[in-house]
Amino acid sequence: MPTTQSLVDLLAAQPDVDSTGWFGKLWDITRELGDKLTARFELKPDGSTEKFANYTSLDGNAKGSLNTFVGPEIDWFVHSHIGNPKHSFTNMHFTVWLGPQAKAPHFGMAMGTMPDIFFYFDYIPRVDMMVDLDYLDKYYQPVNAKWREFVDNPDYRPFISRDVYMRESVSQTGFVYLTTPSDKAISDIRELAHFMFDGFLRNVNEAPATPEIERAALAERDLRVRRAIADRDPANVVGEQLFGKDRADALVRGLWGGDRLSERLK
Repeated sequence: MPTTQSLVDLLAAQPDVDSTGWFGKLWDITRELGDKLTARFELKPDGSTEKFANYTSLDGNAKGSLNTFVGPEIDWFVHSHIGNPKHSFTNMHFTVWLGPQAKAPHFGMAMGTMPDIFFYFDYIPRVDMMVDLDYLDKYYQPVNAKWREFVDNPDYRPFISRDVYMRESVSQTGFVYLTTPSDKAISDIRELAHFMFDGFLRNVNEAPATPEIERAALAERDLRVRRAIADRDPANVVGEQLFGKDRADALVRGLWGGDRLSERLK
C-alpha cells in the first residue's frame, strides 16, 4: 500500500534502531555514481558550502556533510548527507543540475533510513511535457518499463508526499519508495541507481545544444525549480530539530545555491 504519512510522522512511529550499516551501504552507492560523474564532467568545489564539509549538532550526536560543485556543463552538483544513523534517521542527496547549454533532464537522487530505507530517483524535466511530447518520449518512455517493475513489486511501498508541490516536482516515471532494509533491497537500489545515472549520462551526451536565445530563460527556470524543491521540502523540519533553524536554513540555501560564490552558467 502507498505510504502517505509525512517523514516526520514516519520517524516518530518507527522504532529507534541503529541504521549505521545500511547508511554506509547507501552512501557507497553515491560514491560509485560520483566516480562516474567525475570521469565524465569537469568539476570544482563552490566555496560557499566549505564550512559544511563536515558539521555536527550541538550535542554531537547528529552529523552531516554538504559539498557542492560547479563546472562547464554543470551549474550545481550537490553531494550531501545528514542525520544520526545510530538512531534511525539519515538522508543523503546526489543531485546534478545541468547548465542551459542543453535541455537534457537533470538527475535527482535522495536516499536515507528512518529506519526503513527511503529512496528517490528521477530525471527532473525542463519543459512542459504535456506539450513537448518529443521530450517525454525521448527521456521518460525508456524508463517506464523499469518504473513498472517497482510499482508492481510489493516489497516497495510508494511514498506519496502530502505536499502538493513535492508531488508536482516528481515526474511520472519518478521512483519514490520505502522498503524494509535488506541486502536484496540494497542490490536493487544499486542497480536502479546505475540504470538511472547511466541513462542520464547518455541523455547528456546525445542532447542537442540549446539555441542561444533560449538559454537565459532555461537557466532562470532551472533556478526557480531548484530553489522551490529545497525551500518547500516538508522534511526541512527534521534538520531544524537536529541542528537548529539558522543552520538548517543555511543548509537549505546550500542545496539550491543561495550563497554560491561561483557564477551561474548562462
